[in-house]
Amino acid sequence: MAIQTIIDRYRQEIYRIGWKIQYKAKVTSRREVPIISDSFYDNRTAAESESRFLTGELIDTLPTDIEKTIIRQIYILDKTESQVALHLNMSQQAVNKWKRKALRFLSQKANL
Repeated sequence: MAIQTIIDRYRQEIYRIGWKIQYKAKVTSRREVPIISDSFYDNRTAAESESRFLTGELIDTLPTDIEKTIIRQIYILDKTESQVALHLNMSQQAVNKWKRKALRFLSQKANL
Protein backbone atom coordinates (compact mmCIF):
# COMPACT_ATOMS: atom_id res chain seq x y z
CA MET A 1 0.00 0.00 0.00
CA ALA A 2 1.43 3.37 -0.99
CA ILE A 3 2.25 5.83 1.75
CA GLN A 4 0.00 8.46 0.15
CA THR A 5 -2.92 6.01 0.29
CA ILE A 6 -2.31 5.43 3.99
CA ILE A 7 -2.07 9.18 4.62
CA ASP A 8 -5.33 9.74 2.71
CA ARG A 9 -7.04 7.02 4.75
CA TYR A 10 -5.93 8.67 8.01
CA ARG A 11 -7.10 12.07 6.77
CA GLN A 12 -10.51 10.66 5.90
CA GLU A 13 -10.76 8.97 9.29
CA ILE A 14 -9.80 12.16 11.16
CA TYR A 15 -12.30 14.14 9.07
CA ARG A 16 -15.03 11.60 9.90
CA ILE A 17 -14.13 11.70 13.59
CA GLY A 18 -14.17 15.50 13.55
CA TRP A 19 -17.60 15.52 11.94
CA LYS A 20 -18.94 13.09 14.55
CA ILE A 21 -17.41 15.18 17.33
CA GLN A 22 -19.08 18.33 16.06
CA TYR A 23 -22.41 16.56 15.68
CA LYS A 24 -22.26 15.08 19.18
CA ALA A 25 -21.37 18.50 20.61
CA LYS A 26 -24.42 20.04 18.92
CA VAL A 27 -26.67 17.24 20.15
CA THR A 28 -25.35 17.57 23.70
CA SER A 29 -25.59 21.35 23.76
CA ARG A 30 -29.18 21.31 22.51
CA ARG A 31 -30.10 18.25 24.56
CA GLU A 32 -31.37 16.55 21.42
CA VAL A 33 -31.70 12.84 20.86
CA PRO A 34 -29.55 11.56 18.01
CA ILE A 35 -31.45 10.13 15.04
CA ILE A 36 -29.27 7.04 14.82
CA SER A 37 -29.51 4.87 17.90
CA ASP A 38 -26.72 2.75 19.35
CA SER A 39 -28.36 -0.38 17.97
CA PHE A 40 -27.50 0.91 14.48
CA TYR A 41 -23.82 0.47 15.28
CA ASP A 42 -24.22 -3.14 16.43
CA ASN A 43 -23.94 -4.45 12.85
CA ARG A 44 -20.43 -3.23 12.10
CA THR A 45 -18.73 -4.15 8.87
CA ALA A 46 -15.09 -5.10 8.54
CA ALA A 47 -14.30 -1.61 7.25
CA GLU A 48 -15.87 0.00 10.31
CA SER A 49 -13.93 -2.34 12.59
CA GLU A 50 -10.71 -1.42 10.82
CA SER A 51 -11.67 2.23 11.10
CA ARG A 52 -12.16 1.88 14.86
CA PHE A 53 -8.79 0.18 15.13
CA LEU A 54 -7.09 3.01 13.23
CA THR A 55 -8.90 5.54 15.40
CA GLY A 56 -7.56 3.81 18.51
CA GLU A 57 -4.06 3.96 17.07
CA LEU A 58 -4.47 7.68 16.37
CA ILE A 59 -5.64 8.33 19.91
CA ASP A 60 -2.60 6.42 21.18
CA THR A 61 -0.36 8.96 19.40
CA LEU A 62 -1.53 11.72 21.75
CA PRO A 63 1.40 12.93 23.87
CA THR A 64 -0.17 12.72 27.35
CA ASP A 65 -2.29 10.17 29.18
CA ILE A 66 -4.77 12.87 30.23
CA GLU A 67 -5.49 13.71 26.59
CA LYS A 68 -5.91 10.04 25.72
CA THR A 69 -8.27 9.49 28.65
CA ILE A 70 -10.36 12.56 27.89
CA ILE A 71 -10.74 11.79 24.17
CA ARG A 72 -11.59 8.13 24.83
CA GLN A 73 -14.14 8.92 27.52
CA ILE A 74 -15.85 11.74 25.63
CA TYR A 75 -15.91 10.31 22.12
CA ILE A 76 -15.70 6.56 22.54
CA LEU A 77 -17.46 6.01 25.86
CA ASP A 78 -19.85 8.91 25.12
CA LYS A 79 -19.43 10.68 28.47
CA THR A 80 -19.96 14.39 29.01
CA GLU A 81 -17.17 16.80 29.88
CA SER A 82 -18.66 17.14 33.37
CA GLN A 83 -18.60 13.38 33.94
CA VAL A 84 -14.99 13.19 32.76
CA ALA A 85 -14.10 16.13 35.01
CA LEU A 86 -15.54 14.33 38.04
CA HIS A 87 -13.66 11.15 37.11
CA LEU A 88 -10.33 13.01 36.69
CA ASN A 89 -10.95 15.35 39.64
CA MET A 90 -10.61 18.55 37.62
CA SER A 91 -12.91 21.30 36.40
CA GLN A 92 -15.07 20.98 33.31
CA GLN A 93 -13.24 23.96 31.81
CA ALA A 94 -9.91 22.15 32.23
CA VAL A 95 -11.32 19.07 30.50
CA ASN A 96 -12.52 21.30 27.66
CA LYS A 97 -9.05 22.86 27.26
CA TRP A 98 -7.35 19.45 27.23
CA LYS A 99 -9.92 18.21 24.71
CA ARG A 100 -9.36 21.14 22.36
CA LYS A 101 -5.58 20.71 22.64
CA ALA A 102 -5.85 17.00 21.81
CA LEU A 103 -8.15 17.62 18.84
CA ARG A 104 -5.78 20.29 17.53
CA PHE A 105 -2.91 17.78 17.78
CA LEU A 106 -4.89 15.10 15.93
CA SER A 107 -5.88 17.58 13.25
CA GLN A 108 -2.25 18.62 12.72
CA LYS A 109 -1.21 14.98 12.57
CA ALA A 110 -3.81 14.31 9.87
CA ASN A 111 -2.62 17.23 7.76
CA LEU A 112 1.00 16.07 7.54
